[in-house]
Amino acid sequence: MGPVGKQSPSSLPVPAGGSCLILFFCLRLGASCPQSCQCPEHAGALAVHCSARGLQEIPKDIPTNAVLLKLDANQLSHIPNGAFQHLHQLRELDLSQNIIETIGPAAFSGLAGGLRLLDLSRNRIRRIPKDALGKLSAKVRLSHNPLHCECALQEALWELKLDPESVDEIACHTAAQEEFVGKPLIQALDSGVSFCGTHHKTTDVAMLVTMFGWFAMVITYVVYYVRQNQEDARRHLEYLKSLPSAPVSKDPTGPVP
Repeated sequence: MGPVGKQSPSSLPVPAGGSCLILFFCLRLGASCPQSCQCPEHAGALAVHCSARGLQEIPKDIPTNAVLLKLDANQLSHIPNGAFQHLHQLRELDLSQNIIETIGPAAFSGLAGGLRLLDLSRNRIRRIPKDALGKLSAKVRLSHNPLHCECALQEALWELKLDPESVDEIACHTAAQEEFVGKPLIQALDSGVSFCGTHHKTTDVAMLVTMFGWFAMVITYVVYYVRQNQEDARRHLEYLKSLPSAPVSKDPTGPVP
């Protein structure tokens, strides 16, 4: 029997379990970043760059430890509820230069505590749900959107922290009051204009009209009731007058009629 030669490393048996672990680890690495995106990491902070990728929907496999998420220059038209609810470490979210028209009332749920910057500039947003952004403590960029300036938008802005660098670029594309179309929104609000004034006046007028209507109905009913009773009383009095009166006896001892 000849001497047993040394086995080369390539010929050494590899445990089946080890190969599975290696394969699983490789798959995890491959799935840690959305397809067609880049995920650079610096000093333990993970950034996810998905800019200009032609995306029509928000990727589902964004890493949960992402600190920066760039989805700008895509084809996103709607932000659904809970789209980022698993990204509790997210600090900056860039959704600029899309075609976003609608935002779900719970679109940014889960980001209220940590998010520092939300960029929604250069989209097609006309109206902002009050509940969608009201709980965020982040600076919000809304410039270059076809906003409709009305009471609902004004109430939503009261609860927002607008980015001071872009606040002057927020303009009224349309407005409840035509004289503000094309003018900077903040300039109008700073001058003391309230888009809720017209709404409140309209409500007050409607309430006054309604109250006047009810009052008129009550007065009409009372007048009708009084006239009806007067007519009944007059008829009753005429009926009593038409009755024949009984002759009065002149005998004091006689029965009293």
